[in-house]
Amino acid sequence: MIRIHPISGNKKQYLDLLLLADEQESMIDRYLERGEMFILSDNDTVKASCVITCEDKGIYEIKSIAVYPEYQRQGYGRQLIAFVLEHYKDRCHTMLVGTGDSPLTIPFYESCGFAYSHRVPDFFIDNYDHPIFEGSKQLKDMIYLKRTLQPK
Repeated sequence: MIRIHPISGNKKQYLDLLLLADEQESMIDRYLERGEMFILSDNDTVKASCVITCEDKGIYEIKSIAVYPEYQRQGYGRQLIAFVLEHYKDRCHTMLVGTGDSPLTIPFYESCGFAYSHRVPDFFIDNYDHPIFEGSKQLKDMIYLKRTLQPK
């Protein structure tokens, strides 16, 4: 049975999952405590996590979303995004997500209804203490996608 629940205590107990989405702990520390964290478990086994922050009135951002590699491509990430969009629909008009310019992640977010918003040049070069690679591609720019939420 799939269960998604908030984490109010020690969010760092899930550091292994957080590091799958953002591989530098000091970057995670910039948003973890101000964000709301959710864990998705299936049959009492943790499969995925995400952290959402409020960036401005009505604007929230998915700062981190990760699924353990052995559970990827089974719909857990998509279920977590659907949950987040529903959970924030009454207080959020725009949900953002930032990611590297990667052919692995951008199509996933687009399939969840996100569209290109803007680019932050050299984000990964300026903010990380080592080069970040996804597959064989070095990530340089942060690509922001957004989804407009319609209150019900």
